[in-house]
Amino acid sequence: MKDVIEKASILIESLPYIKKFAGKTFVIKYGGHAMENDELKYSFAQDITLLKYVGINPVIVHGGGPQIGSFLKRLDIQSEFISGMRVTDAASMEIVEMTLAGKINKEIVSLINKAGGSAVGFSGRDGNLIKAKKLYVDAADEKGVLQRIDIGLVGEVESVNTKIIENVMGSFIPVIAPVGISENYEPYNINADLAAGSIASALKAEKLMLLTDVDGVKDKEGKRISTIHPEDAEGMKKDGTLTGGMIPKIDCAVEAVKNGVSKAHIIDGRIKHSILLEIFTDSGIGTQVLQ
Repeated sequence: MKDVIEKASILIESLPYIKKFAGKTFVIKYGGHAMENDELKYSFAQDITLLKYVGINPVIVHGGGPQIGSFLKRLDIQSEFISGMRVTDAASMEIVEMTLAGKINKEIVSLINKAGGSAVGFSGRDGNLIKAKKLYVDAADEKGVLQRIDIGLVGEVESVNTKIIENVMGSFIPVIAPVGISENYEPYNINADLAAGSIASALKAEKLMLLTDVDGVKDKEGKRISTIHPEDAEGMKKDGTLTGGMIPKIDCAVEAVKNGVSKAHIIDGRIKHSILLEIFTDSGIGTQVLQ
């Protein structure tokens, strides 16, 4: 009987959050280990389906870096990264688009449908959903001098056609592959975090959620930081609290919050039902970024 009562308490705890977020839009970037482990993949699909059933409008933007790397390796195409971005020539772009829009996107759609949801998949090329421009990166040469480098068919989001998403999400769960289209109708490979942040900003979403392979942002003592404000971020970079791959995620979250997203979350996708634990419990499990 005690276990049953505890389950009821959990449901009661979630009630004010369900009421608060009904009708709101959540943009969720799906990536990392949560995309590779079968148990975590299905728990993610269940979380997304539950969100839809309680009246929230989830929009999924997914990555696929490890899967792309695996396909390129099988085809004996070398992967090169500059400042964390994959150098993408025409041959690599074919594999990127095939993997993201063809394989991974449809797998996620099928998983959500299997969990009882109703999902549809898009590429950023569909209906000019994501218009992109070429992304250049700054990297130091052998003398330590910063150079502006062209890394090929890699883009940054210029605009998002929100009408497509808004028309669909009333009845379906949109699942978006981060492939953009240039003004010359070339496909561009776009970082999934950046794509998710831009889509959340364009939709003025209630939440942007970034699934990662770490337990949120930690301080120098290794304790999770529950809340960060935009004005804190620069100082945390300078004092070494933010390092490595966490920096672009925080930058993405801060930019989204500045552009009208109510709150951004960085959560550990390796935990089963991490999305529900972050949204529907008082304590949460990740780091939130808010004004």
